[in-house]
Amino acid sequence: MAVEFIGIDPDTDRDHCPTVWADAKAQEVLLQGWKPSTETQADCEASSPANGPVPESEAIVRIPARMIPMIREACDAVERAQLR
Repeated sequence: MAVEFIGIDPDTDRDHCPTVWADAKAQEVLLQGWKPSTETQADCEASSPANGPVPESEAIVRIPARMIPMIREACDAVERAQLR
């Protein structure tokens, strides 16, 4: 299995669901989250050392802090695969 489901926001309404996956083969963590407000997006872009705004091929997403354990689990899954 290329992509492993790790977890979904425990407070989800099942319609708008921040979600975490791990792709051990690609060595990536995948996150689904809420889009930031225009103001927050601008704040992120202004504080980044990158040149210019976030490209169309990338995104800033908001993930609730209650999902940090799931993000850690996804990071661990990718790291374990790398060590094999």
